[in-house]
Amino acid sequence: MKRYIGGSQNKHFILFLLFVGYLVDYLDRMVMSVAVVSIKEEFNLDAAAVGAILSSFFLSYAIMQIPGGWLTDKLGSRKVLIWSIIVWSVFTVFTGFAWSLISLLVIRFLFGLGQGGYPSASQKGLADYFPRDERPKASAYLMSSNYFGMALAPLVAAPMILFMGWRNMFYVIGLLGILLTIAFWVYFKPKESTASLKDTSVPMKELLMNSGLWKITVMWFAAGIVNWGLSSWIPSYLMEARGMDLLSMGFYAALPGISTGVAMLFSGWLLDRFFNNLEKYYAAFGMLMSGIFLYLMFTSTSLVAAMVYLNLCMVFKSFAFTVAFALPHKIMSKKVIGSAMGVINMGAQAAGFISPLVMGFIITLTGSYNGAFWFLIACSAISIIAALSIKKNHHMEQPKDVDLLA
Repeated sequence: MKRYIGGSQNKHFILFLLFVGYLVDYLDRMVMSVAVVSIKEEFNLDAAAVGAILSSFFLSYAIMQIPGGWLTDKLGSRKVLIWSIIVWSVFTVFTGFAWSLISLLVIRFLFGLGQGGYPSASQKGLADYFPRDERPKASAYLMSSNYFGMALAPLVAAPMILFMGWRNMFYVIGLLGILLTIAFWVYFKPKESTASLKDTSVPMKELLMNSGLWKITVMWFAAGIVNWGLSSWIPSYLMEARGMDLLSMGFYAALPGISTGVAMLFSGWLLDRFFNNLEKYYAAFGMLMSGIFLYLMFTSTSLVAAMVYLNLCMVFKSFAFTVAFALPHKIMSKKVIGSAMGVINMGAQAAGFISPLVMGFIITLTGSYNGAFWFLIACSAISIIAALSIKKNHHMEQPKDVDLLA
């Protein structure tokens, strides 16, 4: 009879804890997309400067992905998770003390370094508690938290900014990290197998030479351009191009996150049930439909229709998201999963740096959002090509997980 080291009796609670961690992660991250409307007025910034603020976080976040994954595989998921939460919460509070554009750029850069360890560590933590055949579906459930966090951010930030100002909002939200740190300290205690304790080396050269890993990275990078471009600029777009007030924007900006989060809860099941070993087609189809609905969104004259198209665009884009975080659990061993996820997520977060910045310059130069949305559609096409290029022979030959003991 085999026993799984992670302790299967509480694995679903651990999944819930990681889920909540990601909710707070995304709440702390995405409230800036709402707050920047007020910050823009207070500091008298143009669209290019706003794009720089939104991108500064993603620059450091992308830089931290591979080191964060390596540290996770080297030190274990628990240490990296706890320190990541502490650091990002401190700099969330510091954001409220910003006094200039430069100070905001520096604080958001340091904030990104703190959050950079969480994605790989959470995936490693998932692997610590779940057997290999359950990890892709569990990963899909975990990553749905990203979209619920996106939805939560405008719903929380808009009324808080309206009633207490953007600075106080950052102070209050940053304090959530204290509660989250305590929860992980008390409850998140994965056990290590004897084999993993003896050998903590990470075969980075072998990992980085895997062409399948890089094709998944490119696919998710291009999809990430769409994801972060929309999530960063939709609040401003709804207020400036669609004429919404702050509270109305908060409601409508939350809808794509809610609909996509719900879709992600089923996306892992769909992938496992109908697209097993056909993951690349699942991702490519999703990005095709995402690009089509994005075009329909910004060309529609009806606000209601535009919001429906925006929600469908985000829902179908999540197909690529599901594949990017589920497929590595099938083709990579637990020993390197943190580093593998670091490489893949580096692509998405590099996209998070590039997309808001490029869109900001396009909007400033053209005086319209249309050119920026065409840029996102072009990236959807790149994601499709990268997804279709993934082949079965890219998979790494895997031994049985060492975390299964007799």
